[in-house]
Amino acid sequence: MAGLLLAEHRRLALWLPVGLGLGIAWYFRLRHEPGTPGVLAWAGIAVLGLGWIAWRPYALAPRVLGGGAATLALGFLAAFWATHRQPPLPDLPARATIVTGRIVAVALLPADGPSVRRLDLADAVLDDPLDSGMPPLRRILRVRLRADDPLVPVPGMVVRVRALLRPPAPPSLPGGPDRQRRAYFDGTAGGGMALGRAQALGPVPGASSLEALRERVSAHILHVLPGAAGGVATAVLTGSAVGMKQADRDAFADAGLAHLLAVAGLHLGIVMGVSVAVVRLLLACSEWATLYWPCRSIAAIAGLAAGILYVALTGAHLPALRSLTMAALVVLAIVTGRRALSLRGLAVGAILLLLTGPADLLEAPLQMSLAAVMALAAGAEVTRPLFVRLIEQPGWWRRALRHIAHLAQASLLAGGATVPVVMAHFGTLQPWFVLANLLAVPLMAMWVLPLGLLSLLLMPWGAEAMALVPMGWGIGLILDLARMVSGWPAARLAVPAMPGWGLAIWLLGLCWLCLWAGRWRWWGVGPMVLALAVPLLVVRPDLLLSPDGRTVAVRDGAVLRVGPRPGSERLVEDDWRQALALPIAPGGITTCRDGVCLRDAPAAGCAGMVLLITLAPDDAGCPGVRMLDTLTTWKSGAQAVFLRSGGPLVVSDRDWRGARPWVLAPGQHGMPVLPLAQRE
Repeated sequence: MAGLLLAEHRRLALWLPVGLGLGIAWYFRLRHEPGTPGVLAWAGIAVLGLGWIAWRPYALAPRVLGGGAATLALGFLAAFWATHRQPPLPDLPARATIVTGRIVAVALLPADGPSVRRLDLADAVLDDPLDSGMPPLRRILRVRLRADDPLVPVPGMVVRVRALLRPPAPPSLPGGPDRQRRAYFDGTAGGGMALGRAQALGPVPGASSLEALRERVSAHILHVLPGAAGGVATAVLTGSAVGMKQADRDAFADAGLAHLLAVAGLHLGIVMGVSVAVVRLLLACSEWATLYWPCRSIAAIAGLAAGILYVALTGAHLPALRSLTMAALVVLAIVTGRRALSLRGLAVGAILLLLTGPADLLEAPLQMSLAAVMALAAGAEVTRPLFVRLIEQPGWWRRALRHIAHLAQASLLAGGATVPVVMAHFGTLQPWFVLANLLAVPLMAMWVLPLGLLSLLLMPWGAEAMALVPMGWGIGLILDLARMVSGWPAARLAVPAMPGWGLAIWLLGLCWLCLWAGRWRWWGVGPMVLALAVPLLVVRPDLLLSPDGRTVAVRDGAVLRVGPRPGSERLVEDDWRQALALPIAPGGITTCRDGVCLRDAPAAGCAGMVLLITLAPDDAGCPGVRMLDTLTTWKSGAQAVFLRSGGPLVVSDRDWRGARPWVLAPGQHGMPVLPLAQRE
């Protein structure tokens, strides 16, 4: 092992973000918040590890052991610091209240009918008997306006609206999606729906330049390209997909093309690539510039500027900002004469992203981005000699074959590396994604987006139709492809959600395969194959009780029977369907199985009962029999029951998540807005 590590000592630095990620994951897997002694212990480990490296900088053992311990501790401390600099989740009123706040963002929500606006309110003040006179909330409130609200909101406007607020939803089942943790680190307090029309207070500010520009661009696009093509064009040029019908969005998702609608790394790479090529071509037209100017560096900087403008125009969403960070590192590599697409550049970018947003490691966008880029960089490193030999030989068809092979390799590597991430977060598998992307990505890169950029340049002169009309032809081909692929057999397979430890096995195996250079890199294939089988090996719960204790689901063969009123809790049922990969079917509630009984009304029979799940609020239960009811879920959240030969095993959401800052108190109560006394 020492010999293998010594042979690849130049690649040891690539494992620094892996150590940071393991430390972050360690912190988030804890059931209780670490105290001062634990935090000091991790800080001591980091100092000792770095000190050992400084003492013996050229020895292999200090570099491996000291660096590994230090990065693990730094990841843990970064996650701890990011958690404790966030304000607590507030305790929102259970009844309707008057909300007054300043708009910081306006979002159009996708809808098949009239578009609905959602407001992000900062410095929100609640006007109800409990919160009257309290300081403003330190978090963002997201309020969805009524569809018939005539208000035209703009950022900076102060509004007053009567709304029904709710805290972030708890997990629908133990181990399910944790929306409370996501809201905690996103800076949101919760959301709600407006019960009346919003009222603007004070002078109405003008729309921001970017907001107004975005709306004008959308209006121009929809005027020239009405219908589905205009919705796709608006999505890729302004970042808003509200103009698309739900059926078309589902077709893109089923075909594995949903990433074409979300502005992220692919779109930014195309925009910057087109900009770099145009600037490089213009500079090549000048003999003086070609001979005396650093044209390559100038073109790269111009491409970065175009990327910054594109990200700002599309709303500066978090995935686009992450991609822009990586793009800036690529431009820095080009300007300094380093290799642009390299694993070292990826390691630097990953370290920056993990240290600035440790909680993002648990979310799908960052996992998919890092896994895809790592697979692309490692694949390019391995296949570069093959492609060089291919273009060195004469024949135009070899150059065309090289481009086709590049596209196929990119689709296969990026898509294959992210398959388990999609399985873990979305519970789906799209077998035809490679073929769909092989055809759709070139259309987007060489036809749709370049014409879209040209249309933006032509809009000030009113000539955008010259570019938007042919752009619509290309979008039509992509739409037809998405609809066709989504209609193929097994286009979208539901798979049981992969647990977090299974995804960790896959990612560690992928890191082993991509970050080493020797033959022992192939040892990583074993854990990756094992991770793919994890969803089929994990035992699924037999019964599920919703977080409010009003809905129960029973696994009955190949279906999940939900009652007593199927469809009353859509979010919970969608999470159950995704986690268990079973269709929802209505079913009776009163039943007994292996000593576990369900009932929705008080009953006298208790013979042979081991566990009672009741939906009746006045059910007294049975003497000596454990009971799960609304009071149980009020205290500990959603419940999962596993039927075993030794008796039923009950796991609650509180057992799974523990007591962490983002886990709300019993009854889903947060921290009161009133400043507490020092002891409290």
